Amino acid sequence: MKTFRLVVLLSVLLAAPAHAADKLTVLLDWFVNPDHAPLVVAKEQGYFAKQGLDVELIAPADPSAPPRLVAAGQGDIALDYQPSLMLQVKEGLPLVRFGTLIDSPLNCLIVLKDGPIKSIADLRGKKIGYSVASFQDAYLDAILKSAGLTRKDVTEVNVNFNLVTALLSGQVDAAIDGYRNFELIQLGLEGKPGLAFFPEDHGVPRYDELVYVVAKGKDGDPRLPRFLAAVKEATDFILAHPAEARDIFMKSHPDLNDALNREAFAATLPYFAKDPAALDVGRYDRFAGFLKESGLLDAIPPIDTYAVEVGAK
Repeated sequence: MKTFRLVVLLSVLLAAPAHAADKLTVLLDWFVNPDHAPLVVAKEQGYFAKQGLDVELIAPADPSAPPRLVAAGQGDIALDYQPSLMLQVKEGLPLVRFGTLIDSPLNCLIVLKDGPIKSIADLRGKKIGYSVASFQDAYLDAILKSAGLTRKDVTEVNVNFNLVTALLSGQVDAAIDGYRNFELIQLGLEGKPGLAFFPEDHGVPRYDELVYVVAKGKDGDPRLPRFLAAVKEATDFILAHPAEARDIFMKSHPDLNDALNREAFAATLPYFAKDPAALDVGRYDRFAGFLKESGLLDAIPPIDTYAVEVGAK
């Protein structure tokens, strides 16, 4: 009889439906690339599942759309850029940052290593390519100012995202929109190594490149601390086992398994936020001050109007 009861009990337990994981949609800032490694690894290694989350990563058709979609309730989380977020909030978009993916600028000013430009001062009279006239104007102002120059001392050329081609062809002497973990590597693979000048070394306050945002009022969602815990576990794994993590990433996205993305993966490792939930209030206020001085913000907004630490007391 005891055996019979045990069999019945086991049958009931096995037949009972497992607790469904909480679904969570994450709208990426761009197509999947090495910047997203902690998200991909968290999904592939089961760290999200361990937190009771069923996370869907969605690459956008329009890179500018994710923050607007999340603000409108058409997604749970969006990847955004800290500078963009600050302007979006100024324009009335109801968004709040609750975590960080990349906690350092990736943008830089790139020149060819074997070219004539060895310092910022050498940019006088040269052509500088750019893709989007916005923050790059403020960054370029600060970078040039660090060498006693202004934008009147250079010629700016819109190269429509063809930064590497423009540099290699001699159309421009420098490019302001290049990423240190992508275009800089691409130049090297083309046999023309680049030299990078980092904005944070030339008058631009440090900022978080990529942050996680939710619609205002949704920062109390109990799924968010679990999401960040999974991302942190994935980041710890990536930093402890970079080769294995790279293989997991490439297996998940075999179309990215080429020399450029393998090198980009390694180059991005130092920039992943080791504590995705941490919020450096001073850093945000300093960057807001920079945007205000550049005329992009009217005032320094209170930090709690656009950035929080989820679960913070």
